[in-house]
Order: sequence, then structure tokens, then C-alpha cells
Amino acid sequence: MNDLAHKDRAIRRFFTHAILALPLFIFLPSTFAQRFSVRYNFGTGSDDPARPGNSGTIAQGRDGNLYSTGTIGGVGGFGAVFRITPAGKLAVLYSFDGTHGSYPSGGLTLGTDGNFYGTTFYGGSTNNGTIFRISPAGNLIVLHNFSGPDGAHPTSSPMQASDGNFYGMTYEGGTGPCSAGCGTVYKITGGRFTKLYDFDQTHGWNPTDPLIEGRDGSFYGTASYGGTNNNLRGVFFRITPAGTLTVLYNFDDPNGSHPYGSLTQLDDGNFYGTTTSGGAGGVGVVFKVTPTGVQSVLHSMTSDTDGGFPTSTLLLSGGKLYGANGYWGPLGFGTLFTLTANGNFSIIHSFDMASGAQPLASLVQHTNGVFYGDTYYGGVGQLTWCVATDCGVFYSVSVNQPPFIAFLPNSGEVGSTVQILGQGLNTATNVSFNGIAASFSVLRDSFLTAIVPAGATKGFITVTTSAGVLKSNKQFRVRP
Repeated sequence: MNDLAHKDRAIRRFFTHAILALPLFIFLPSTFAQRFSVRYNFGTGSDDPARPGNSGTIAQGRDGNLYSTGTIGGVGGFGAVFRITPAGKLAVLYSFDGTHGSYPSGGLTLGTDGNFYGTTFYGGSTNNGTIFRISPAGNLIVLHNFSGPDGAHPTSSPMQASDGNFYGMTYEGGTGPCSAGCGTVYKITGGRFTKLYDFDQTHGWNPTDPLIEGRDGSFYGTASYGGTNNNLRGVFFRITPAGTLTVLYNFDDPNGSHPYGSLTQLDDGNFYGTTTSGGAGGVGVVFKVTPTGVQSVLHSMTSDTDGGFPTSTLLLSGGKLYGANGYWGPLGFGTLFTLTANGNFSIIHSFDMASGAQPLASLVQHTNGVFYGDTYYGGVGQLTWCVATDCGVFYSVSVNQPPFIAFLPNSGEVGSTVQILGQGLNTATNVSFNGIAASFSVLRDSFLTAIVPAGATKGFITVTTSAGVLKSNKQFRVRP
């Protein structure tokens, strides 16, 4: 096997059950094409990143720019970290070299220290992957080299919980009975690594998505395989910060199987997500599952009209959920879709290869209100690493949502500091937590900090600027 073939196999190994020959479609115009714009074609620069895939998390930085990873590309072809402006100006921050990791497919998470955190699928001291921290200027430090027994080949970036620690999962490794290990759950505390759990097939196998922190302080996630149903269709689970894991639901073919994307918890307390196969059409579903594990299908994908194989995390905006189908659809190369919490489904963009193909990574909504994402294939870029015009694109799509503010962490006690991202913050005159005014410090036009005031309760954060009032897109939880 030549080097290029080996690299492609490395980054696609966890999609093997869905790498199918795509059917031919008549190229029809997209009803929503005017909302969609290609911001950058990966591969048009000599050291560009390329082929961003699942989970491919895109993080908004304190400077208002977007940060993520390309699975291949960079100086040596082993993948790269990049920064891109909302307008589409790209800069490579770091090219992986094998020693510090290779083939990063997970994207990045913004930490409360202003740095970004991610993983690589391969590379490091034993070629089992790494966990890294990188500054906005591109200074990278390896926090952990996976050895196999402690985990191997992570496909998602770690998430930072309300306790300040980072939690994540590996696709393989651990001491479970699977041939390469069933995967692990880990914690990073001040740079120190702790393995919390070994998947064992019955309780899950091959987790690909980032964990999320639920309102109860536990973490929730899925594993793409494993469980107790026939053919090991995957599980939905809860795990405590101490590492106690409980399977809440075993996926099956009729109600969706093989979940790859992360979960989203809405204000109703339920979790929403997707599976890559199963359902009435056999190519994936959007589902709802309660914290106790009662699951229902909101929509079953049909490959010709909807697309199929959704691997991206659902994004909540304006009372609707948004996501991406990695394959098929009216033009044959994947779709972007929206649906309501009761299952009303519609396509907002169909990919046509020229505008990108196979949107495997998750959408992100910038605080300017616009959605951004990238595709694994398509576009016009050409690099040795991706061969011809299949390097992928970085795109934006507008659904007429207004600007807002985002914050981290998701919860805090009275007197704690909350970081707020937005735009036009230099003119801020008031910051309020559910109507209670807070003291604040503006650090730049796109970033300020505020102190949780006495009397604050769970609710939305607002920032008053010269342009109007900016409201957070989710509620801040005051602990306890």
C-alpha cells in the first residue's frame, strides 16, 4: 500500500461500513443555494489542511475567528491546525509531524484559558494518537501520548466540564475484549491523564463523538457499536465524573443504528442526536431520547430526497435543529437540513461536489448568527495529499438568525468569572444574568468577562451595546 492510500485508510477506518459507491443523480438547482457560500477551498495553498472529517469540531476563539483541524495536509501531509476568519481568510497554525501526532479528525475545543484542545488519530510515541493543547498563535504542547491500554485513536476533541477538567473518549484501545480494544473514557486534570472507563462491547464499542455535560453534572454520549441488541448497533450512555457508566438505551435497526455524532440537550431536558444507519430508509435517523433512555424517532432519512449517513452533531438555533447528511441527497454529495423538535424536516442545501461533498463535520454557529462548516471532499483545491479536486471546502450558510453572545463555562457559582464571546463588545454598557446586572471587563471587541452577581438565577445572559441588546443562545446555570 502506498503512502497516500495508507493515509486515506487511516482517517477513514471508522467509516468503513458506509464507504459505498455513490449513486448518480441529475444535477438540479438547490432552492436554498442563495444562502450558501464557499468561503475557502482547501488545497489552494501549498501547505493547506485538507479533508476535515468527523467529528471535526470548529471552535470560535476569543478573537472572533474560527479554529479547527484538517485530517491531512500541512507541511508533511500529516494534518494541520488552522485559523480562518468568517470571511474566509485561512492561516495554517501548526503542521503535524508524527512525533506530536498525525491525522487529527476531531477538531478543537476552546478552553477557559484561551487555548484550544484536540486529539490526533495516529502519531505520538506509540502511534496510538495524542491529546494536545495549542495556543491561538500556534504553540503546540502534547499533553498525553496514548499507549493502547489507556486508549488509542481518538476521533473527537475533549470537552471542558464545569469542574474545569477535560473529558473525552478514544475509538479503540483499553483493556476491553475487542480485538484492538473497545475504547476508553478519560479525564485530563491540569495536564495529568486519568483513564476513567474501559468499554467492553456490552456497554459500548468504538465511541467516536465528544461527550456532553448534562444538567445533572453527569456526562452523556454514544458508542457507534456494541450493546445488547443483535449485531451490536450502538448505545446511549451516562457516565459520572468518577467513571461509573450506565447504558440507557441500546440502538436497533428500526429506530436507528450506529450513532457517530454527539448529542444535544434541549431545554426540555431530552437529548437529540442522529444515527448513520437504520430507520425506515436504512440510512439514518434523527432521534430524541430522555435522560432515562426512552427513545423516539423524529425523522428517518431517505437517501434520494434527504440524504443519509449523518455524522454531525445537531445544532440548536432559533428553536430549530440543524445538521448535515454526509452522503446522497438530490445532488448526490450530502445535504444540510433543519427540523423542529416535533420532526418537521426540510433541506436547506444540497452539495454538488463543486461546492463541497460529504459534510461529515459538525456545523458551528458563529456569534454573528451565521453557520459555518466544512466538507471532506469537493471544491477546486489540489494537493498531493488529497489527489485532484477532493480536498474539501470551508463554507457558510445563513438562515437569517441574529447575532448573539456565547459563554463558557456553561455554569458557575455566584462570584465566579464567566467568559463571553460576541461582537461589538467594545461598546458594552451593561451585562446581566437573567436580569441581574453584573460587573464586567471588556478585553477586546469580541471578548469580555463578567462576574456572576449575587441574586442571579438560571437564565439568559444579555449584553447591551451601542448596536442593541445581544442575548445568549442558551441559558446559564447558577450553581448550586
